[in-house]
Order: sequence, then structure tokens, then C-alpha cells
Amino acid sequence: MVIAWTALALLSGSLMFSYWLGLLTRHNIRAVGDGNPGGVNLWKAAGFRWGLAGIVLDFLKGYAPVWLFLHFGEASGIGVVPVAVAPVAGHAFSPFLGFKGGKGIAVTFGVWSALTGFEASLAYAVILAALKGLGKLTGTGRLASSEADAIQVVSGMMVLSFYLVARTFAPEVLLFWVGNFVLLAYTHWREWRSAAVKRNITM
Repeated sequence: MVIAWTALALLSGSLMFSYWLGLLTRHNIRAVGDGNPGGVNLWKAAGFRWGLAGIVLDFLKGYAPVWLFLHFGEASGIGVVPVAVAPVAGHAFSPFLGFKGGKGIAVTFGVWSALTGFEASLAYAVILAALKGLGKLTGTGRLASSEADAIQVVSGMMVLSFYLVARTFAPEVLLFWVGNFVLLAYTHWREWRSAAVKRNITM
């Protein structure tokens, strides 16, 4: 049963809504900005209405399968971990884009929202906002936006772990955090490495 739900969640995550909406508006969003086939680049290419639609759909493809599993599947215990990881993995390695998908931020928010009743996703949003403000004070703001975003996204996920432990979330939630962190670190690795090189050069 868990295998079937995981496959469904993987398929859901692999649906590249923002990229397809971009094609619908005659924009290849992989040629926009940092090349990420996500809602932000759709926003840049086709305007805020299309971009917002892409972000919402990318959020829902993470939220919906996990919410459905928690309410209609075998919701207890370790079985939730592969189901929760699957949408993010599906987005990052979408077969619809030659297994070279997106960075998985919106779908990450969707999964955390379903898994924790929006608590962890709201905490993560606050952490990211704080890190963005801190970045402007410490010089991270001088990096390219995609590099600064990578630092904030990955560092923010690290900080979120302390919140999860302090709030004594269940072990399966912490295990999902591990999988989510690894995937976000992978999808942001190029920008993270570029930022690190620039920081070393300027220091």
C-alpha cells in the first residue's frame, strides 16, 4: 500500500506545471533567469498571474498526495517518509524533463504543510525571510539572486531542524527532513558552490 502511495506521490511531483504553463504562454522558462522550471521564472516570463498559478500548482502537487495519504492511507509511522519525500524527488528528477527537474521549493512547502498542518512550512517561511534580511546585512545580498537564494534555502532548512526537534515532532517527520534536506542541497548545489567560490575570492 505504501509503495502505491509513494508511486502516486512521485508521479504527482514529476508533473512540471510551471514549465507547461510557460509553453502554453509561448515561453521556455528554462531559458529564463537561472533556468529553473519553476513558478518564479514563469512569473518573470509570463507575468504574475501565470507565475502565481504555477507556484500554487507546484505547491499542491506536494500537498495533495501527502494529505490524501494521511487521511486515507496508512498514515501512521515510518510509512509516511517515502510518500512525503516522493513529490520533492519527482520534481527534482522529473521524467517529463529528462530527469532534470526543478529545485523543489514550492513542492517542499506543500509537503511540509500537509505533514504538519502548515506549522513547519510557516516556520520555514519565517526562517527564510530572516535569512534574506540577514544576507543583506552581511553581504550575501551582493551575490547573484540565485546564489543568495540557494544559501538561504539550504541554510534555512538546516535551521528548521532545530525547530522540529524543539517542537518534538515525530521521528518520521525528522526522517523526512533528512530526505528533504539532501534533495534541496542537491538541487541548489551549483549555486551554492558558485556562491562559496565568490565569497572566498572576495574575502
